[in-house]
Amino acid sequence: MTIRPMSASSVRNEPSRLALYLDLIRWDRPAGSYLLLWPTLSALWIAAGGFPGWHLLIVFTLGTFLMRSAGCAVNDVADRDFDRHVKRTAQRPVTSGAVSVKEALWLGATLALIAFALVLTTNVATVEWSFAALAVSIAYPFTKRFFSMPQAVLGVAFSFGIPMAFAAVRGEVPALGWWLLIGNLFWVIAYDTEYAMVDRDDDLRIGIRTSAITLGRFDVAGVMLCYGVYLAVWALLGVQLRFGWPYFAGIAAGVAIAAWHFTLIRERTRDGCFRAFRVNHWLGFAIFAGVLIDRTLTSL
Repeated sequence: MTIRPMSASSVRNEPSRLALYLDLIRWDRPAGSYLLLWPTLSALWIAAGGFPGWHLLIVFTLGTFLMRSAGCAVNDVADRDFDRHVKRTAQRPVTSGAVSVKEALWLGATLALIAFALVLTTNVATVEWSFAALAVSIAYPFTKRFFSMPQAVLGVAFSFGIPMAFAAVRGEVPALGWWLLIGNLFWVIAYDTEYAMVDRDDDLRIGIRTSAITLGRFDVAGVMLCYGVYLAVWALLGVQLRFGWPYFAGIAAGVAIAAWHFTLIRERTRDGCFRAFRVNHWLGFAIFAGVLIDRTLTSL
């Protein structure tokens, strides 16, 4: 047998380890990080009654990106046997074998430890809540195997920056923080159901449970209801906090964006549902912009 040496062009086409690791943590797809970031920053500004200070802003911004990246690594390890059966995910680094399970877990652990080091610069309450946040984040990928609405678990994981922000600012988490989390949880269910609608046929075939499958023909109605609950809860909390017009302008922009998303998902096409998911962070940004402007004007 003649073994042909690998050509120089083939070597050049091989992605570097760094490129594979960046692909693993979705470095070029930051939309998922924004979905975590905007409600966390909103909570920081609400908890502080204005600018929370550069220290907390840096800690929570960097921590958000680090933990989302770590979560991607863990999720890909947990889902590798499922992802190979889905065209959209079959070439993910762990699924394709380009990155080993051990490498992915080491990368995820390293990023999580860096995020934890940032948390250690805050206070005891925030450190304590970070363990609960980590536990929920690790558990989420495995809930797809037995829980009919794993998006609700993701909702808790993706909303935990809210109570942690209150803990960092005030040393405790008041009822307001938990109500903001509950409202935000419904937003997460809405956009992750849109995401699940993209892969529904594949998920049915391989046995994964998702909200899109559980809701069935009521999936679009369920998504819109969740948007409505999220926006209503945050609007009511704004009324109780005596927020001004900028905040409610942000809520109104969120309503308009949610209505636009209905036009994207009502036909249940893969492209429409995926687009709705990818641009969902603009809804969260609209709310944050309202909080930022309102609190800034109030503090002048």
